[in-house]
Amino acid sequence: MPSTEIQHPRPVILTMDENPQALERLRAELTRRYSADYQLEFETSAARALDGLAALRDKGVDVALVMAAKWTGGLPCEDLLAQVNELHPRAQRAVLIDFGAWADRRTAEIIHRSMALGRMDYFVLKPWRSPDEFFHRTIAEFLHEWSRTDLTSTRETVVVAPRSSAKGFAIRAQLGRNGVPYVFHSADSAPGRQLLSQIGAEMSDATIVLTFDGRILVDPSNADVARAAWGVETQLPDNREFDVAVIGAGPAGLSAAVYASSEGLRTLVVEGDAIGGQAGSSSLIRNYLGFPRGVSGAELAQRAYQQAWVLGTHFVLMRRVEALQAEHGRHIVRLSDGTCATARAVIIATGVGYRRLNIPSLDALQGAGVFYGTAITEAQALAGEEVFVIGGANSAGQAAMHLARYARRVTLLVRGRSLGEMSQYLRGELAAAPNVSVRYDTEVIDGGGPGVLTWIATRDGRTGRTSRLSAAALFVLIGATPHTDWLPTSIRRDDRGFVLTGPEAATGNDSTPPLLFETSVRGVFAVGDVRHGSVKRVASAVGEGSVVVQQVHQHCARSSLLQAAHVA
Repeated sequence: MPSTEIQHPRPVILTMDENPQALERLRAELTRRYSADYQLEFETSAARALDGLAALRDKGVDVALVMAAKWTGGLPCEDLLAQVNELHPRAQRAVLIDFGAWADRRTAEIIHRSMALGRMDYFVLKPWRSPDEFFHRTIAEFLHEWSRTDLTSTRETVVVAPRSSAKGFAIRAQLGRNGVPYVFHSADSAPGRQLLSQIGAEMSDATIVLTFDGRILVDPSNADVARAAWGVETQLPDNREFDVAVIGAGPAGLSAAVYASSEGLRTLVVEGDAIGGQAGSSSLIRNYLGFPRGVSGAELAQRAYQQAWVLGTHFVLMRRVEALQAEHGRHIVRLSDGTCATARAVIIATGVGYRRLNIPSLDALQGAGVFYGTAITEAQALAGEEVFVIGGANSAGQAAMHLARYARRVTLLVRGRSLGEMSQYLRGELAAAPNVSVRYDTEVIDGGGPGVLTWIATRDGRTGRTSRLSAAALFVLIGATPHTDWLPTSIRRDDRGFVLTGPEAATGNDSTPPLLFETSVRGVFAVGDVRHGSVKRVASAVGEGSVVVQQVHQHCARSSLLQAAHVA
């Protein structure tokens, strides 16, 4: 594989504390662990620290982590860390506190307010012994989070494509949502031209993917990239008989896979797009149990995927299920490559997708400035740009806050007159963000540009007035459309396509009522966002995925009894 490494200065860890003794303890602890890979800076003055951060920005030096004590040089840490975000939007930010300081009312208020307003990422307990492994665990987590956003360093996979290429965007989104480390070079950039020259390719509209083992893929399919870039299975194994087949690898499907495999069921998961489903595109989920600092959707999904895989789940990725039918007490699942698997029970966890705008001028620019979902991979490329997000629920709020770290201005366009569907913590962050604004009673009616989005047109729902606005990107996160068009008519759905379960799925011809998550077809269950009446939250989907496995056991026991009675 051609060399893709570009030399960069070591990233910076900046620590600020006006207490000289505390700063020396921090210096000793950080120097021993991180001086080989990071440039360490220590300051007692907030003014000097901010001047230094501005100089680092001007030199193009990355800052990975900034830690500040409650007061540094007379400046409250929350104000200092807010200014850090303007200088280095990718930097992780933390307030330094002494052990037990959370009992101090003023300290607790600072932490609560700063996190609610998005001015810091978390707090760090100052080291009080050496080595202090709890301190280092926190630092390592911060550096890991920062490294996931570093798209300049050497990576296992390299993508070269025109910046406006929809194909290139789709591949980058696939890699990012599936947790594959990669670096992207625009085909007309110096690194991009150098790589194309090294592999003997001329600049064109093609998307080139270079893998860790030296393979060169030209305009590859999703399945090609999945096999080559991170070695996942895209085909069924030789033994195609399973106890349970899970269709969809979002939070509900992954949860079902973990619990089914852990309880000894031979489990298959089929996913046609990205692990994590719609939740996998969330830049930061702050209200998921057990992650006090928050967790990205991709990180949560990767952890669940690895957990299920270790327990023995068989995954087939980049393949869609096209048909489902019952036959002789088993269910036949037909994949998009024409192959079939059978299972005693099936769990539908296909989730939902964002509703389309159905505006031809904008549909033509999908991946070239118009994105459905958060498109985390595009955020850094929008530094200094004017960006718009359509939507009024949590996913739209999370997208707006993530984009605000880079874009000059983010405008949230809401068709309704409030953000009533959005969690309070996100509403607080949006209100406090200086470069985020919300426009209510607004819909997008048009847009365009020379091969890439440069403008959108909006209409005010109250006055009917239209406006034309300059726009570098439009992120669409509106409504939910369930992925159920492929299901047989025997599986009952509501008028919007969501799958009916439990008593609502009963047909009137049932000798026994369906189980809570069972559909109108015995042995076929539905969980997560695809289910009628579900709560559209990650934690709820995970809970349904865990509970449904018990009902799968009930179904299998019921089927065994019926078969035994039939034989007798």
